[in-house]
Amino acid sequence: MKRIGTFVIVILCTMLWAHAGGLRVLFIGDSITDGNWGNACGMPKPTSERSLWDMNHIYGSGYMYLCVSHYQGSFPEKGYEFFNRGISGNTLQDLEKRWEGDALEMKPDVLSVLVGTNDVHYYLQSDKKEPFDFETWEKRYRSLLDRSLQANPKLKIVLGAPFVANVGNMRKSDDFPERDALVRRCAAIVERIAADYHAVYLPYNTMFDEILKSTPTSKDTYWIWDGIHPTPAGHKRMADMWIKYVNL
Repeated sequence: MKRIGTFVIVILCTMLWAHAGGLRVLFIGDSITDGNWGNACGMPKPTSERSLWDMNHIYGSGYMYLCVSHYQGSFPEKGYEFFNRGISGNTLQDLEKRWEGDALEMKPDVLSVLVGTNDVHYYLQSDKKEPFDFETWEKRYRSLLDRSLQANPKLKIVLGAPFVANVGNMRKSDDFPERDALVRRCAAIVERIAADYHAVYLPYNTMFDEILKSTPTSKDTYWIWDGIHPTPAGHKRMADMWIKYVNL
């Protein structure tokens, strides 16, 4: 009888745990991930000042929203939980400052990171007396992942490559070649980190390179409207890649 009782307790506990929720999936990064989630206006706000209950706007309006739509719409029985912690204008250093509350305390099972284009953007707006510090940038990136793996050794990591495109108003920029070279080097670092951490790597940069070269469109801003931010069409392609490569 004791064995039967213990077995029943184990089954009940398992059922209760399964009912508590499925995988917790966290997206974190800059404006490309942000998509104005939980905001009443267009100004970027910290997580603490955003709506965490308005389910009509909780995921923003970008690729992250499309990923959530796919998984929650197709697999309601899985109980997936998604969280957007992208903040417009953020650099890797900004992520570092809020990593405890916006990443570690969320206790994700899957962590998806996309950052880098703002690091280059702000560098180009500076006096550029020193070259872009790729070594420190990489160390900072790895440190954040180390902290997350220490909190959850079974964490599944997804790293997106930063990207930029010479379209729209970006064509008027004299520093595009330099910007492009810097962003591509950041993407190469992310790819190396992904390999070292056995993470899923999403080559958004090469994806957009191929789309812009091979897909005829009515205007050059069809996929990325300002050289940095994707249009709905671009976000759809990003979501398709995320869903295909990550495969929850």
